[in-house]
Amino acid sequence: MKQTKSIKDYIRSVPDFPKPGILFRDVTTLFSDQDGFRLMLDQLEAAVSGLAIDSVAGIDARGFIVGAALADRLGVGFVPIRKKGKLPAAVIEESYALEYGTATLEIHRDALAVGTHVLLVDDLLATGGTAMAAATLLTRLGAEIQACAFVVNLPDLGGATQLTSAGHKAIALCEFSGD
Repeated sequence: MKQTKSIKDYIRSVPDFPKPGILFRDVTTLFSDQDGFRLMLDQLEAAVSGLAIDSVAGIDARGFIVGAALADRLGVGFVPIRKKGKLPAAVIEESYALEYGTATLEIHRDALAVGTHVLLVDDLLATGGTAMAAATLLTRLGAEIQACAFVVNLPDLGGATQLTSAGHKAIALCEFSGD
């Protein structure tokens, strides 16, 4: 049967989460629908089809869902980029600014060989702080980032501009403006 819904049709908008005035784009409704999930993977696979990818790196936590499934589709390995304190072996870390404070991401020191062609994946791109921190970690390991792929981009928050200004290709399946 021909697909008639778009990726955006599967994404729920939740007003006033996590605080008043925020319109949260909830991809769990996309993930929980078999047709939506397949459509997302089909579109991501098509979007990166011309890239040389040896490994997919996903950002904690929804980037794990998207990235691991996509890595399987592409026939490559998956590398988690986790929140601080979650990885058991030696790590490198990168801190980044949040609206009220900072956060830290980590990756195992031995996660990737120098020169590995990596696709960085997460569910949503907003300000770009998390994605830039993840990209910095990958670069510090000597990986070559082929692209940064997201299900959703919120272009008004500038994350895609930040990534492209840093020399990274940014791919998104859909956008929600005005957020």
